[in-house]
Amino acid sequence: MRVFTQILFAIYLLSFTLITCAGNKVGYVQMKVIMQSQQSLDVGKKLMAEFKPRNAELEKFAKQVQDKQTTFEKDAPNLSQKDYAIKLKEVEYLKIDLDRKRNRQHEDFVIRKQEELNNFENSINAAVTTLGQNEGYDLILFNTGGYIGPKVDVTDKVLKLIK
Repeated sequence: MRVFTQILFAIYLLSFTLITCAGNKVGYVQMKVIMQSQQSLDVGKKLMAEFKPRNAELEKFAKQVQDKQTTFEKDAPNLSQKDYAIKLKEVEYLKIDLDRKRNRQHEDFVIRKQEELNNFENSINAAVTTLGQNEGYDLILFNTGGYIGPKVDVTDKVLKLIK
């Protein structure tokens, strides 16, 4: 069985070599370079700008909760048992509300991040398709590859086409 697998692999390599030698045009996109590009960083900056007001609002609310906690701790020795219980519940409810808001914001951020990554991926795919059609490539690979020679690396061309 192992010999059979090796023979099939050898046939695959030979056929791939024959195909590429037959004048087919092959390209490769380095996704690591794409994901570290300015276009990718712009997606991150867009998300940070979008969530900046919400982060500020959340920080403001966290400060209010902390101030309320500090005031409660300072006033606790002077409060009646009934007032102490009421103030303690207020602080605890505020902390629970803060945790909920943080969780909701985190979930919203994760959802938006995934949306933006999907949009960026679609832009990459569109750029690869455009490059392939415009320059007559028969095959453009990305995301995998052991060694990729400089003659087939089309990463820079794809970066220029990403919107």
